[in-house]
Amino acid sequence: MKRKLLSWLLVAVLAAVTWTQMAAQRAGESSAAFLPARCAGQSLVLDAGHGGEDGGAVSLSGAAESGINLAIVLRMDQLLGLYGVAPVLLRSEDISLHDSTAQTLREKKVSDLHNRAAAVEAQENATLISVHQNIFQSPKYHGAQVFYSNGELSLPLAQLTQNILRESLDPENHREPKPIPDNVYLMNHITCRAILVECGFLSNPEEDQRLQSEAYQLQLAAALTASWLQFQETESSAA
Repeated sequence: MKRKLLSWLLVAVLAAVTWTQMAAQRAGESSAAFLPARCAGQSLVLDAGHGGEDGGAVSLSGAAESGINLAIVLRMDQLLGLYGVAPVLLRSEDISLHDSTAQTLREKKVSDLHNRAAAVEAQENATLISVHQNIFQSPKYHGAQVFYSNGELSLPLAQLTQNILRESLDPENHREPKPIPDNVYLMNHITCRAILVECGFLSNPEEDQRLQSEAYQLQLAAALTASWLQFQETESSAA
């Protein structure tokens, strides 16, 4: 019960503070200074999946996954900043991270994934949160699911993230975190703690609309931010 209450409070506070900051910025006021840095000695890496020519999955209404992924990650960056966490963003705009020598779409995708993996591995004591959207041929499926790599290293964060997503956004979602499939290049070519969050199904009409809304993107960002902050608190208490 205590953990459930904490996760709800974190989500609510994060969302409220973010809207306050956004309103202040729109009014021409300077944004608040960052709080003292947290998670010293650790690097949080945020990956907005796909980008540029590679839009990823396409929703029923024609929206590209890449834009939704980026919107959520940018909101996470704002929220984490309020708590003194400066994450590393693999991309902060709608671009691919491929080398200039890549010419075909396939070459660009391969180069992009190699460069993302190298960027993650270059960070010391890194944790990766990769944001994606799901799709399936049947429109009946919905709900977020967390995947993880590197076994026991990542499982606690994956479990906590899945629980917070369920408690704060979708109590009827009974999915459990799963090991990442072998065909996901990025997650299988890094050695750090890493989770991949499929935030919902673009193939489900109702969830498609929610995932495209700024309000729901903020809720997802707040839930993922709350998960990371709560995980850090747990790690600090156990140390």
